[in-house]
Amino acid sequence: MRDVAAVQDGNPGENKYPVPLDCCGGLSNVDYSKMDVTLMKEVLKYINFRDSSFCIAVIAIIFSPLFWNVVARWEHRTRTLSKLFGSPSLACYCLGFIIILLNVYRSHSMTVAMRLQARWDLMERTDVFYVGVALMVLGTVLVVGSFLRLGFTGTFLGDYFGILMEEKVTCFPFNVLENPMYWGSTANYLGLALIGASPVGLVLTAIVAVVYKVAIRIEGPFTEQIYLERSQRRKLQ
Repeated sequence: MRDVAAVQDGNPGENKYPVPLDCCGGLSNVDYSKMDVTLMKEVLKYINFRDSSFCIAVIAIIFSPLFWNVVARWEHRTRTLSKLFGSPSLACYCLGFIIILLNVYRSHSMTVAMRLQARWDLMERTDVFYVGVALMVLGTVLVVGSFLRLGFTGTFLGDYFGILMEEKVTCFPFNVLENPMYWGSTANYLGLALIGASPVGLVLTAIVAVVYKVAIRIEGPFTEQIYLERSQRRKLQ
């Protein structure tokens, strides 16, 4: 599940990823030995990394994007699912349904870990609670807005099944940030962690963000190549 709208026929070779600004020589000049990690140590004190609920949540977080990327690339290469289900659309809908179930289980496993592990008194504040609520509202708007703009097949890897969009989606929320589906989902998890005053929720959300970042780096160039190939085919016709 990811945002295919960032790469369409109009400019398939466009670089989606902004070049990081080189400030003061970049991160290579940062003296990490002088960083204050007191807050991080305080957060980690409340987390039991050996707890089975935490391990299950981490596995669920990593497995979901790994699964859909492997299966979608296999389908793009072999068209096995399209042949099995009789049409690319039906195959895409079936994979999308499985992805939804995986994401529901991921959310459930994260919620269980947050409930079973310790809360942090420092986060038990009204302002933190309302920040969490605001993040969940924002995240929901981004996720729902992305789905409405892309549709089911656009959201759930339709281009890997040969179901390509005709033009780039540039309206909200894609005019606000890249990959709003991913970052909206991350905002929801962060909001849930703040509302629950959960240190383990913060760590799990950070893992979600890292996994999504990796997924974007993997999916982006591959999606660009799919639309580039279509453009080349059209020029030859």
